Amino acid sequence: MRQHDLAVMATVSPSLTSESALVVVAVTPDLELIFDTVRSSRKYANLKENPSISFVIGWKGEITLQYEGVAEEPVGDELHRYKSLYFARYPDGRSREVWPGIVYFKVRPTWIRYCDYNPESRELPEFTFE
Repeated sequence: MRQHDLAVMATVSPSLTSESALVVVAVTPDLELIFDTVRSSRKYANLKENPSISFVIGWKGEITLQYEGVAEEPVGDELHRYKSLYFARYPDGRSREVWPGIVYFKVRPTWIRYCDYNPESRELPEFTFE
């Protein structure tokens, strides 16, 4: 997961349609994902209404990671801790802190599948989290 900077994320809109976006993600030691966005984005509104989220990470050489989880907007000390982890991975993210409406989400995994479809190394393990 840490080898990739970008992920395609999907959220559910209030009208129950799917919406996808490409985001920059940082990964915590607990396999949580951290990303930033702005309050005016569709993903922000969707996640405030329904915190279920999914990602596809990596797509080179027929290897991907499917990730499902629950998003939360941290506050206070927790926000400071997650921003520190995010900025350690992406120092340029600090320049976005001044953007109007910038927010950060952390995502706790509920299900992950590693998908390697290469014939010589085919592997599809799944992991479920509480």
